[in-house]
Amino acid sequence: MQFTLKSVFAQVVTVALLATSVAASPVAANVVTNAELDKWLATTDAKLTYISDVDSTNPLADRAALNTRVVYCNRRTNNVCGGDCTVYDGNARCLDAPDTQCLSATTNVGFCDRGGCGGSCNQYSSCGTRLDNGFCYTPGTRSINVPFT
Repeated sequence: MQFTLKSVFAQVVTVALLATSVAASPVAANVVTNAELDKWLATTDAKLTYISDVDSTNPLADRAALNTRVVYCNRRTNNVCGGDCTVYDGNARCLDAPDTQCLSATTNVGFCDRGGCGGSCNQYSSCGTRLDNGFCYTPGTRSINVPFT
């Protein structure tokens, strides 16, 4: 088999383009849909507290579909997240979340071991221990960084 400089160059460019397109794709591992989160909320026996940035008198409230929804809870039993849970519906905020053991979200959020979204932080999309229903085991979490979406 004979290789020409032109064919080798074409193969190298093809491999480089494939590698770039794979590396550039955002990883949305473990991110749940609104429908999946709604199903969990409707069927859980966890104690739920709701907080929201959505103002029902705001004429732009219809844009709330772009919000991030995060559920964070204080108990994990085997692969189940529950206990006392807070459900946040909003955008671009650092959530105070002491005693958080597990969380789920509709977009990639950061979770940090200090308040104020400081200290050592990790991404929900790179969850090390996945739990049922799209939850991630996040022991030691003290705050959650919700991005602007």
